[in-house]
Amino acid sequence: MKAHARPRWSTTGAVSALMLICALSACSGDRSGSGTATPAPLAPPSAGSSPQAAPPASTSPAQTMPGRGTCASAVSAMDPRARVAQLVVPGVNAGDPAGVADLVRRQQVGGIFVGDKKTTLLQNGALDGVQRAAKIPVSVAVDEEGGRVQRIDDLDGSLPSARQLAASKTPDEVRAIGEQRGKQLRARGVTVDYAPDADVSDEPDDAVIGDRSYSPDPEKVRQYAMAFAEGLRAGGVQPVLKHFPGHGHGSGDSHRGTVVTPPLDQLRRVDLVPYRDISEYGPVAVMVGHLEVPGLTGDEPASLAPQAYQLLRNEFHFTGPVITDDLGGMKAITDRFALPDAVLKALRAGADQALFSSGHNDVGAVVDRLQRAVESGELPGAKVTASVERVLAAKGFCTP
Repeated sequence: MKAHARPRWSTTGAVSALMLICALSACSGDRSGSGTATPAPLAPPSAGSSPQAAPPASTSPAQTMPGRGTCASAVSAMDPRARVAQLVVPGVNAGDPAGVADLVRRQQVGGIFVGDKKTTLLQNGALDGVQRAAKIPVSVAVDEEGGRVQRIDDLDGSLPSARQLAASKTPDEVRAIGEQRGKQLRARGVTVDYAPDADVSDEPDDAVIGDRSYSPDPEKVRQYAMAFAEGLRAGGVQPVLKHFPGHGHGSGDSHRGTVVTPPLDQLRRVDLVPYRDISEYGPVAVMVGHLEVPGLTGDEPASLAPQAYQLLRNEFHFTGPVITDDLGGMKAITDRFALPDAVLKALRAGADQALFSSGHNDVGAVVDRLQRAVESGELPGAKVTASVERVLAAKGFCTP
């Protein structure tokens, strides 16, 4: 997300019914693991717990509840609609916890996104009701970069921007800051953070990326993004690197319209450097931006272009979960495609999950469109199966 990367389970009977989750990702800060290292689930905190009280990090192998078994077996037991529902992440109204729980109960989506400044959903155990409504734990995502892009600053204090952090803190200090923020997020029931921003930029602070970037030096961006990601994961939250393949030198703001990046060969020298040796980050997800890349995507945004996902998978050898940037609130997409069609195009191109901050009233229409596409062969069933397996494994729901 541009103003933008873990499910929390009730501590009541739901805990014994479903496996414990680790924020869509492993909680170890080990940098030697691959991008698809098996997640180590955490016992989810009660949403009513103190935001300073974090769950203990675990470095043990992933565990599943008896009978859950492998992700392949879990997916095979799901009907087609349940499978495609796991691949959508709608934005929700955080001021209406009952409405959010009802959405999850009806549609059984894979995740939800809290994208505004309302915080009712993140207080007083409100997310317990949402998780009780989910047959499979639902991931709960926010944008929490620091600086201009924060969601819980009114509750737990403000973070400096990425640029300020890199200018004033060591990587170890940033790792500690990320861990503290991860603990605060996790204690409130958040399981995914669409951060860190891995864009390389020398723009003015208030530009579209600007101070959201750690540095104009791609090596420094990689160092600090890795530190913040490690901290978030140690705090119990899945980090999401963004915006692949690099927004820092784009022509504008995809909230407002088409954005074109420098040619691919230039991105490889600068903007793509933070994604080099991506396994060294440990388990993360990646967000693909709405960026037209000369020499790669033609006039298609990367989020809808198979070539962008192939670049990430084949050249950068990333095998973890991949999510789109917002398909419902950015004119780079909405000026060209209806929401259900954009979601379908993204999943066909290679995304594992489609994010849309607006359009929660259209979730049923989106899932209907995906179900029809699977039944007709327009969306290959093998692609859906592979994506659902990655999504469930990242949640810690099953063993890859």
